[in-house]
Amino acid sequence: MNNEREVEAVVTGAGQAGLSSAYHLRRTGFEPDRDFVVLDHSPAPGGAWQFRWPSLTYGKVHGMHSLPGMELTDADPARPSAEVIGAYFDSYERMFDLRVRRPVDVRAVREGAAGRLLVETSDGTWATRALINASGTWDRPFWPRYPGQETFRGRQLHTARYAGPEEFAGQRVVVVGGGASGTQLLLEIAPYAAATTWVTRRPPVFREGPFDEGAGRAAVALVEERVHQGLPPRSVVSVTGLPLNDAIRQGLRDGVLDRQPMFDRITPDGVEWLGSPGLGGGRHVEADVILWATGFRAALDHLAPLRLREPGGGIRVEGTRVVADPRIHLVGYGPSASTIGANRAGRAAVRDIRRLLAAEPVAA
Repeated sequence: MNNEREVEAVVTGAGQAGLSSAYHLRRTGFEPDRDFVVLDHSPAPGGAWQFRWPSLTYGKVHGMHSLPGMELTDADPARPSAEVIGAYFDSYERMFDLRVRRPVDVRAVREGAAGRLLVETSDGTWATRALINASGTWDRPFWPRYPGQETFRGRQLHTARYAGPEEFAGQRVVVVGGGASGTQLLLEIAPYAAATTWVTRRPPVFREGPFDEGAGRAAVALVEERVHQGLPPRSVVSVTGLPLNDAIRQGLRDGVLDRQPMFDRITPDGVEWLGSPGLGGGRHVEADVILWATGFRAALDHLAPLRLREPGGGIRVEGTRVVADPRIHLVGYGPSASTIGANRAGRAAVRDIRRLLAAEPVAA
């Protein structure tokens, strides 16, 4: 049976970037199910937020920006962010009748006939003139590899599988990673654990004072330059540093945020630094758990048949448009990997796609 359906645009992913894109498609006259579809592999509304740990309450969320056309108001700061944002996204989808199809796994995007792209999914194939990819990063947790990793007798987990600090009660925990999640989880775990050790590849940079609009633009510009060059994007926080708030200050005073350089190898019962003792080597720390707070990579494997990657390992993007194929837009990628950035990226992608479908020149 031929299960191929034709649409003008396909949106993959229904997180902030995908819903913003769908909103702007709807607002400019595209009809869901007739002109475009939104495909989401998650079981429920909420994007990656629905999988966040219960202790991440809405009050701890940094810079959650409302979706276009509908404010998020009166949220209980003590309520888990997964519940708050899941309910908000659900209301948003219903308010604007976006008709998100879920759960649908996008397996591959290939070249089709008559200039269309074939989007192959667990629910059949769509032949589309344009693709807005908003697949995010949650499905690709990054696990570094270190000598001896396979010999460790304790537990190793990534922040993607973190359920809360109580599971580390009485255990010796090594937290790897100097980003926002690493520091936040370390501070949560420390009161429960028997001991904690914090290791990072580079010394953490703590940012004093307010993070104003000018500083934000400068940080985004640094991330944007990488995707212009076809390099894998870095997170915005990697170039902004960590905000020095009250919790971080207390963690520094208490010695919880006592950063150690990255270990050289993993042993069956812990981690070890090699080299001269005078330079910090020759040391071993016993551990029951290694928590890898090492971030995520863009989930783009389904685009592999199109061969979009540059020699530098990333996909070269101008704005949101893939330079190698103007039919494809990446939203929530690189400089737009923030809630406000995703909103703007959705609007920009739809503007360019309308030009493309009207056979007008696409702006640079």
